[in-house]
Amino acid sequence: MNLRCAIIDDEPLALGLLESYVKKTPALTLCGSYSSAVLAMKYLPEHPADLLFLDIQMPELNGLEFSRMVTENTRIVFTTAFNQYAIDGYRVNALDYLLKPISYTDFMEAVNKAIHWFELQQKAESHSSPQPAENMGKYIYVKSDYKLIQIELNKILYIEGLKDYIKIHLEGIEKPILSLISMRSMEEKLPAERFIRIHRSFIVQKQKIKIIDKGRIVFGKDYIPVSDSYKQELQNYVNEHIV
Repeated sequence: MNLRCAIIDDEPLALGLLESYVKKTPALTLCGSYSSAVLAMKYLPEHPADLLFLDIQMPELNGLEFSRMVTENTRIVFTTAFNQYAIDGYRVNALDYLLKPISYTDFMEAVNKAIHWFELQQKAESHSSPQPAENMGKYIYVKSDYKLIQIELNKILYIEGLKDYIKIHLEGIEKPILSLISMRSMEEKLPAERFIRIHRSFIVQKQKIKIIDKGRIVFGKDYIPVSDSYKQELQNYVNEHIV
């Protein structure tokens, strides 16, 4: 696999170092090298990159601000001399975070993460093409912690929305899977015949609903509220199965 990459850094020495790393890495092709995010804004649309090595502290437009403007298909590796930006890098779904001065070893670790991510992305896209009937609707892929994770639909108990993130709670697994996606986007990807929205912050799998107690769905020790705006839809589903 060969990835097109671009570098954005206002420090000439850092820019030159990363250029030299890219040139001696067979898996990478340099499609742009820019001394500012403003300059990159002008040329990146004409020379798109799969992978972006992006400095954070830059004048006019910093790396964090610029990262929110690039297409979701471009993976970002932040480069900076200040480790306090690490958590901000995670919030914008960065693939990796490299602290200057950057060694070639650390650089290659980030490159290998990117290659792995794109390989998984290709695999996910191949699974999204027409599948044999027995495979359709069995699983989805979600991005979590720089990886693509396959989740079997029949293992999902419920999905919890947390601002820009969701938590996917699975049967038999204590720790939920965290993914940077909106509830609306997730709801659109789930088969409506199997999942139901019961609250602005909760989607549950219909066949996993075993107990409803005082307007709340019970999953073990967790009580999931049902809001008034979604109550009737849930009641209609329950009425279809009452004996």
